[in-house]
Amino acid sequence: MSSALTKRIVLAAERRDRPYELRDAQVRGLILRVQPSGHEAWIVTWAHGKRRTLGSVEHLSLDQARDQARQAVAEYVQSGLPALAKTKPTSCTLETLLNDHFEPWAVAELKGGRQYPDRIRSVFPWLLRRQIIEIDVPTMERWWRGRVTGPDAVTKATAARDFACLRSALSRAVEWKLIETNPLIGMRQRSAASRKVVRFLSPDEEAMLRAALAARDLAGVEGRANANAARRKYRQAVLPDLPMDGYVDHLTPVVLTAINTGMRRGELLSMSWADINWEAKMLTIRAENAKSGRQRHIPLNVEAMEVLQRWAGQVGERRARKVFDVTDIKKGWGKLIADARIEEFRFHDLRHHFASRLVRAGVDLNTVRELLGHADITMTLRYAHLAPDTLAAAVAKLAA
Repeated sequence: MSSALTKRIVLAAERRDRPYELRDAQVRGLILRVQPSGHEAWIVTWAHGKRRTLGSVEHLSLDQARDQARQAVAEYVQSGLPALAKTKPTSCTLETLLNDHFEPWAVAELKGGRQYPDRIRSVFPWLLRRQIIEIDVPTMERWWRGRVTGPDAVTKATAARDFACLRSALSRAVEWKLIETNPLIGMRQRSAASRKVVRFLSPDEEAMLRAALAARDLAGVEGRANANAARRKYRQAVLPDLPMDGYVDHLTPVVLTAINTGMRRGELLSMSWADINWEAKMLTIRAENAKSGRQRHIPLNVEAMEVLQRWAGQVGERRARKVFDVTDIKKGWGKLIADARIEEFRFHDLRHHFASRLVRAGVDLNTVRELLGHADITMTLRYAHLAPDTLAAAVAKLAA
């Protein structure tokens, strides 16, 4: 069965380009409908597609809407119409599974839960209108081969994450009694071999990355200036001018902040201005944004402070709650790395680069662990080989 609506889900419902509905599992037939304008209304449905609007979320709480929905269904049952409670779903399309069941559950139960149904919609649009019981192993085997070898091929690691999202949604469908078995249970979980060597930037590569960032910003600033000159010439509305020493967008401050703090991508994109203590030169990663679920503090060095202050001055601290008001940087990062001519380097590797610089500077591994937010020292030990001088000095003390 589907998940019950909660006050949290109702409050978190965001407007989209098209109307969408969230169904309540506690009171069958109760629906929260969200319009592109942001208006939210309670609706009750019963047999044969009939429905009635109960009222807006502003005027009816979740509990009140449930009471009215129960009463409405009871009235129609008493009047001789087919009872809603007697209907029993057997299967559904993937689109229905995502919209009515998986997305409400993921948003309520998982950190960053909306990314999972969104990923399925983006990667498998051709499956959305198919009955979930018809999504079979041969179909997915063909998809896998095209995904990793076709003209728009991705890495096996990316394809494995795509497949894992879909299979997880179908496993939930089994738990919710929408289907009896997961049709992909016979297809082994795809995975890609993890890299055994920690990847970080060489001094030359870091210089290339910084040069690519600077060139990108300069081109963007000059492009904006030229575009505005043309707009003025033809008496068109101009775009906001960018400062000559500013950033064309969020990418440069995101990358430079990552280099100097070792923050994960999710931590960076969820950071708010309130998390920065300018006087103490300290950044707080709140527990709800940390992978470990534990709050930690990261001191801001000179470059990190300069980057964040310049970005704050450019966008205004109060313009958006988040420091970087974006949801993804994959496209911009991919082009940046290509322009810098750096191979086999992911955004997450900036975190390794931060750690490697600390270790080579003689910082002890436990301090590195705390800055990275590792739950235990095991993950941090991968950087131990980068500090041979420190290790040699420790052993030398035995002969002193």
